[in-house]
Amino acid sequence: MRLVRKVSSTRAFAKVAPHVVPAFDRTVHRLTRGRVLPSARMLPGVILTARGARSGLPRRTPLACMPEDGGTWVLIGSNFGRPGHPAWTANLLKHPEAEISWRGRDIAVRARLLEGPEREAAWRAVLAFWPPYANYQSRVEREIRLFRLHRVSER
Repeated sequence: MRLVRKVSSTRAFAKVAPHVVPAFDRTVHRLTRGRVLPSARMLPGVILTARGARSGLPRRTPLACMPEDGGTWVLIGSNFGRPGHPAWTANLLKHPEAEISWRGRDIAVRARLLEGPEREAAWRAVLAFWPPYANYQSRVEREIRLFRLHRVSER
């Protein structure tokens, strides 16, 4: 696991991973009918389905997440330490009602952008959970967005 943390902190990983990891995750997840999410072998993960901020069309994005006690999840908009915010964060800002596939179950959720002291507490927990996020933050000028997902209802 230390090697995975070290590799995932590199600029080379940040360059390649966004083009490979999500496509591979989406394909395997679809082929296994939601039972397998390869990147979740390293970190817990969800498939987020949110409406596009401009198009309004459903967008499926595999994401690492930090599950919390009480049945909530924190999504980290690190974008692998690249400069811009990932598109899925704009989608959640405009359309906070979404759905996640979590361990093979589809769950309706509502996303809330974390700010202020609440964000700071969540950020500390995120760094304890996966320290490479500190490297991602150090490479960008923007503040990495954090969202907390709350269940709306289960399906």
